[in-house]
Amino acid sequence: MTGGERPATRRRRERMVELLGAGDGSVHDLAAAFGVSLSTVRRDLAALAEGGRITRTYGGALDHRAVERSWHDKAREHRTEKAAIARAAAGLVRSGDVVLLDAGTTAARLAHELRARGDLTVVTNGLSTLVELADAEVEVVVLGGRLRRPNESLLGIRTDQALRRLTPDLAFLGVDGLDPRRGVNCPDAEQAALKETMAQCARAAWVLADGSKLGGGGGFPYWAEMPQGTGLISGAGGDRDGGDGAGGERRLAAYEAAGWRVLSCAERPDAAGRPDAAQRPDHREP
Repeated sequence: MTGGERPATRRRRERMVELLGAGDGSVHDLAAAFGVSLSTVRRDLAALAEGGRITRTYGGALDHRAVERSWHDKAREHRTEKAAIARAAAGLVRSGDVVLLDAGTTAARLAHELRARGDLTVVTNGLSTLVELADAEVEVVVLGGRLRRPNESLLGIRTDQALRRLTPDLAFLGVDGLDPRRGVNCPDAEQAALKETMAQCARAAWVLADGSKLGGGGGFPYWAEMPQGTGLISGAGGDRDGGDGAGGERRLAAYEAAGWRVLSCAERPDAAGRPDAAQRPDHREP
């Protein structure tokens, strides 16, 4: 979506993404819900489809089933915000920690931030993270399993068994979509179960989500429930990569109200781009 949108248009389109992600609404339903014309709804849907937020089918119908995109497609989006999220996440990692990194583009960016940390052990199921750390100083443990495309992750019985023998100090999870109460939206039931295990086995779990992931879900049918007190690191509170400022702050407030520990990497970064010590939470807090 362009930076020239009016605030009311932006809010309406964000709400449309939420409704369509939940499987609700036709063109006529949306026009009635928002009190606008059919032509306005069609313009909104065209803009959302062009931005990759929804999928439109032949004849103008809406496909509420989200299409899972490749890792490489996702890597080109929200680069500035993802880099800021990765720096904020790296600021939580302490010497001697065992860090569990999920698959995903933001997790891979975090792996890049940790390359020089020879005082860490990183456990991962992400191929992109493995490649990032292959020639780094970090001790790396690879979770076995079956390769899942297109997100370049390993999962399956072997992955689950290996995870259940671990208690990482920190787990950082990637997401396709997020809801403050339902948790992490996933395109695959096995992937949802794996993310739940990742969050449960760690002493502290953090979800890495740019502002585009916070609209109530990614449109997929499966959900991974997160433990109470799971953390969220996002740049949605600022204007990174077209972030919506106050709108992002409202979305983050909804997560805080639902019991999430929220760290906005857009707020008061220090000179190194990491959160202030005053806002850097102890990752071992219950």
